[in-house]
Amino acid sequence: MGNQEKVLIVEDELHALVGLAELVTGWGYRTETARDGVEALEKTQSWSPGIVVTDLKMPRMDGIELLGKLSELKQNQAVIVLTAQGNIQRAVEAMKLGAYDFIQKPVDATRLRTILANASRQRDTERELEITRRKLRDTGFLGSMVGASKKMQQTFAMIERVAPSNVSVLITGESGTGKELVARTLHELSPRKPKPFVAVNCAAIPETLIESEIFGHERGSFTGAVERRAGCFELAEEGTLLLDEIGEMPIGTQAKLLRVLEDRKLRRLGSKIESDIDVRVLAATNKDPEHAVAAGELRGDLYYRLNVFNIHMPPLREHKEDIPAITDAILRDMNVKHERHVNGIDDEMLSRLLAYDWPGNVRELRNTVERAVILCGEGYLSARDLPPGFGSRSVLTTPDPSPNAVQVEVGTTVDEAERRLILKTLESTMNNKTRAAEILGISLKTMHNKLKEYGNVASGNGTLGSEGDD
Repeated sequence: MGNQEKVLIVEDELHALVGLAELVTGWGYRTETARDGVEALEKTQSWSPGIVVTDLKMPRMDGIELLGKLSELKQNQAVIVLTAQGNIQRAVEAMKLGAYDFIQKPVDATRLRTILANASRQRDTERELEITRRKLRDTGFLGSMVGASKKMQQTFAMIERVAPSNVSVLITGESGTGKELVARTLHELSPRKPKPFVAVNCAAIPETLIESEIFGHERGSFTGAVERRAGCFELAEEGTLLLDEIGEMPIGTQAKLLRVLEDRKLRRLGSKIESDIDVRVLAATNKDPEHAVAAGELRGDLYYRLNVFNIHMPPLREHKEDIPAITDAILRDMNVKHERHVNGIDDEMLSRLLAYDWPGNVRELRNTVERAVILCGEGYLSARDLPPGFGSRSVLTTPDPSPNAVQVEVGTTVDEAERRLILKTLESTMNNKTRAAEILGISLKTMHNKLKEYGNVASGNGTLGSEGDD
């Protein structure tokens, strides 16, 4: 096992003490022993064990008193108490005083091993969280997430609070805000960290295959099922499963998912056998979940089951003060990924980044910086490394539109939005097609093809004539 956790075993009966010490040492823990609470208290101060396994009834100082002393000294050990049959009330009292768990005598070795493993994982999580808290206070980082702004600090505080538990979390926010990164951080800061993290995008799987993908299937359960296949739940056993874009999951599949979450039992497609599962389920959506429920896209009962906690990722335009730190983190990643040597960004480029509204959020910022790093290669990034026409796209999200803004109402098709943008950009360049193509980041050939497609059109968003490119 190779576990480096220290375990102190406290038992006044010598034969039982030796037997327990040999058993726990055999599982890979480092062990020490004590014959009563007084000796145990001395060893906790000199040896600093992470876990204490103690009998309740002992001379000089019993287990309850030892537990109280450890609490007073803020030793922070996980204390597991041993109790004789018929003395459960004392064990319950110990739990109220802060004991991690209890086990009846004669000791069931399997149960003791499980409790020790769980206690050790919890201590690892607590240590990691304390390191994370210090790092968060000092640098504004939480795992791979960056942000010192008030909005991000509030988000980090919620992640830190929820991560060690086993509850479901619904992560909301616009596309590109980092919802999957939140899910990965929740997993990394939980006792499930050594186990798998599995993410499935419900919007990317055909409706006919989604149940098989999530729940698995038996051979012959449907056409094309030539062999048994484990689903995402089984792949994530003892770990974490992220159901991304949960609002895109078919309603019938949502009903089956709800049953799995409530019963903690899974049945593959085509199977008559149910099996127990141990998976923490997280879900994410870029939709307003309450609107999705009202529209019949998301089952209300599933929403309430998943939304035990809600973590909302704010759009980048609402915490622009984090852009310098986020950009630095992206630069480090891109230097390694593309073997470049970029030292930072100059003031002009930073001003341009801060002035932009980032409709694509952090994902768009990452793509923009990655492109610039590839183009620049070394030294400092400057505004010339930004995409042609960078910033002109922000008019699409301007809340108080200027005369040059393009208005796109909800329900407008992508083709129509594109047409309006091209025509408005052409109008703003006084019909200079070369300049308009540059601003839009498309080729002149594409511009001509689009204009040919639109024909000789006049509209409120711009007028096409027969003028040349200049």
